[in-house]
Amino acid sequence: MASSSSTAREPRALSRERRAGSRAASPQPRPGTRVRRQLSTSPWLFAAPGLLVVGAFILYPFVSTVINSFTDRRTLIPGAFVGLANFRELLHDEMFWTALRNSTLYVLGVVPALVLLPLLLALLVQKNIPGIAFFRSAFYTPVVASIVVVGLIWVWLLDERGLVNALLEAVGAGKVGFLSDQWLLLLSAMAVTVWKGLGYYMIIYLAALANVPRELHEAAAVDGAGAVRRFLTVTVPAVRSTMVLVGALSSVAAFKVFSEVYLMAGPDGGPAGEDTTLVMLVQRTGTGLTGRVGYASALSVVVFVVTVALMLLVLRADRKEDA
Repeated sequence: MASSSSTAREPRALSRERRAGSRAASPQPRPGTRVRRQLSTSPWLFAAPGLLVVGAFILYPFVSTVINSFTDRRTLIPGAFVGLANFRELLHDEMFWTALRNSTLYVLGVVPALVLLPLLLALLVQKNIPGIAFFRSAFYTPVVASIVVVGLIWVWLLDERGLVNALLEAVGAGKVGFLSDQWLLLLSAMAVTVWKGLGYYMIIYLAALANVPRELHEAAAVDGAGAVRRFLTVTVPAVRSTMVLVGALSSVAAFKVFSEVYLMAGPDGGPAGEDTTLVMLVQRTGTGLTGRVGYASALSVVVFVVTVALMLLVLRADRKEDA
């Protein structure tokens, strides 16, 4: 009986040894492996919502627009591939060249004003004097105001029966067609854009001016430099990078202008459509039941290429000055 019980225990002992050997042979995870794996995936989990938003509302529409620019798609018709036909049509479209001219003139008229005037405004409100907070708030109020409200106010002011023409008649001058003349309408829209953007870029310049050492102005004053000389030799070089940033932002915004001209000139773009901008042309061409989505997409691609080229030109000019 003893021999039979001992023989029964031997297989059990062998099975225990085999299980122990298999545990010893299998690699055991190191203490920090799981934590390290979790840390490597955590950034992607945090970035996933933002990436989904960017992909759904920026990347997908951009890719879809580029694809549609090579088709003859309409609002209710899928369309077929037409290659570069839409871009060739642009070259023979008089309205496209009119819109391109107006958008270019808008950049040339608005950008210099939005680069220089907010800087002068920031220098005025930078000083800590009694009541300066009121003026800072007043200058920034147009920024937070709705562009629709701002446009309607300026239309009311500049209309033939508006306040400005009423004052001109009161002093014996004739009426001025601010909203009926092609060039005066474009200049009026530029004035609205500059007026609304002054406060926004003023805040950017205030942040840059706060980092300019006061000792530089004091040293220039000791050397006999006046206010204008200190502005040109101390302030402008100190905020030059900010001026480049403002120039890039304002040039892109000016080239893509829509609301100001649309509200003041109407959906037709002023007299005979002569004040139509590129973004207005995109909106007019691609909307409605018979909208030419393919042609409007080609226009949008041109707007994108030109805005990127504007930013590159501004950055290239900045690099040349650094060299």
